[in-house]
Amino acid sequence: MPANRSVSGPTPDLARKAVAEGVGTFILVFFAVGSAVFGIDTIGFAGVALAFGFVLLALAYAIGPVSGCHVNPAVTLGVLLRRGLTLGEAGTYWAAQLVGAIVGAALLKLMVSDFGGAKDKTGALGTNDWGKNISASGTFVLEIVLTFLLVLVILLVTNRAAAPGFAGLAIGLVLTVIHLVGIPLDGTSVNPARSIGPALWNGGEPLAHVWMFIVAPLIGGALAALAAPFLETRTASSEVDPTGADVPA
Repeated sequence: MPANRSVSGPTPDLARKAVAEGVGTFILVFFAVGSAVFGIDTIGFAGVALAFGFVLLALAYAIGPVSGCHVNPAVTLGVLLRRGLTLGEAGTYWAAQLVGAIVGAALLKLMVSDFGGAKDKTGALGTNDWGKNISASGTFVLEIVLTFLLVLVILLVTNRAAAPGFAGLAIGLVLTVIHLVGIPLDGTSVNPARSIGPALWNGGEPLAHVWMFIVAPLIGGALAALAAPFLETRTASSEVDPTGADVPA
């Protein structure tokens, strides 16, 4: 948070950041993936893409000042490589994100079970996979490119003072565009935690293929961290936007 702003609450410590990341990832999985599970036949690909974008937009402003609102291991890797986190902090973030995603997917599974009585409109708990509309090699390239774009935008807009307060909007919009491209092909991951949670509860082929949606997004995030220094501008720490990833100025 900028130094020239008054602070109404305690400075976030690592435990509070972990809680924010866990809760944020839970919300992303339950509500955004849930929009596909419960209603993709009604709202379509565009509706699901907007759900992902709107959820991340809201989370950026809600928990961005607490944890940076990574809610995505690929984003955390990008921030780690930009030296915005220590390895220990990144490990805590990753653990929290995985727990949040698994719990969020567990609630989705409960809702489409006999207990919840809802119908899974995706037939696979909103998992990511390839084979029907894209090959494995195509998925690998797609996930790297899409994640590269997401992490690059996050790293750049949260380290630039051109439009303070608008980082969350840019991040939400780019995630929407990414899903508009990726949903028809592999369901769009760009987030290992988002893929792991539903795959664990669904099982089957999506679980056997989940490695793709761990490896490719992490490569994309790493490449974005390498590219960001060539595109970013230097700003004073007081001018860094408080929403989104917490990266060094």
